[in-house]
Amino acid sequence: MGRKRMICLTITKNEEKQRLDRFLKKYLRNASLSHIYRMIRKDVKLNGRRAGIDALLAEGDCVTIHISDEAAGAFRAQKPESKGRRQFRIAYEDDNVLIVNKPFGLLTHGDRLEKKHTLSNQVASYLAERGDYDPCGERTFAPAPVNRLDRNTTGLVIFGKTFEALRILNYMIRERGYIGKYYLTVVRGEADGELVLRDLMKKDARSNTVRVVRGEADGGAGERMMETTARPVAVANGFTLMEVELITGRTHQIRAHLARAGYPVIGDPKYGDPDANLAVERKYGLTTQFLHAHRLAFEKGEGGLSYLGGLAVEAPLPQQLERIRAELFGADTEKAPNKISRKDRFPADGARGKRQKA
Repeated sequence: MGRKRMICLTITKNEEKQRLDRFLKKYLRNASLSHIYRMIRKDVKLNGRRAGIDALLAEGDCVTIHISDEAAGAFRAQKPESKGRRQFRIAYEDDNVLIVNKPFGLLTHGDRLEKKHTLSNQVASYLAERGDYDPCGERTFAPAPVNRLDRNTTGLVIFGKTFEALRILNYMIRERGYIGKYYLTVVRGEADGELVLRDLMKKDARSNTVRVVRGEADGGAGERMMETTARPVAVANGFTLMEVELITGRTHQIRAHLARAGYPVIGDPKYGDPDANLAVERKYGLTTQFLHAHRLAFEKGEGGLSYLGGLAVEAPLPQQLERIRAELFGADTEKAPNKISRKDRFPADGARGKRQKA
């Protein structure tokens, strides 16, 4: 490596209130965390002084890094670009928050096989076009989702448009009492009352499935408690249309939990009933799970997003799922219109809704 020089970074509004090590890991994306720790001990100063890895950054702070041009170039990664067409629809938008309706077949985040054509990249591209996000000017921040849907689960995903909004939204989605998350699904079997489910899940990384077992977590690898509430909306022809409230947010939680309770989601290739799946595939062409994140209810807000308290955002079922719902349970079954239950409404798509920052 060549001779080291000093890089001076002044912390911006979108970079404050995060730990020094996390900021550096985002800035030097290809560096290992152990290398970041070594740099903080030897080659990094905060406002002219040594600082610990957990030092919190404030707007206007100066972070200096002694590093060679070769190392800086190797550790800095290119931001992914998305030139593809926009597939999502906008359900709600203000200066801080964007809530979108994700379609079938689109990953929320990239994985080892697909890194470009993702919902996150499409949202970043949309916000860049609108002038709300400058991918070239931002060193560490990118708009990001705070909830995640499987590739073939449709519905509402929340994005933070600024670092502060993202930080608060992550807190709100993690803690109870802030955001109610509701899904629509059709299951095999006729449920005659509300299901309140609380069980232990164990994840099998090799098969990318989870197993639901009884008991309490004992600290074993992959063990997590999960809680789900499912309420029947309509029952007919051996099937139930359910609204499911996600209390915790685990991998495949709704699908695995309902299957364990005896009400597998139709079309689900991992946890579903093969006979029921074959029947709905032949009749409706459904080859994946009927699961749609249709409603978000903000019970209260927090900090700069306190104005979100009382907001409810809904998204309609995709056309194929709506057809199945209507044919199984009747056209008069209550739908989930794309609406905002507030006096001040925002355009559902295309045009941009704006609210003054709180």
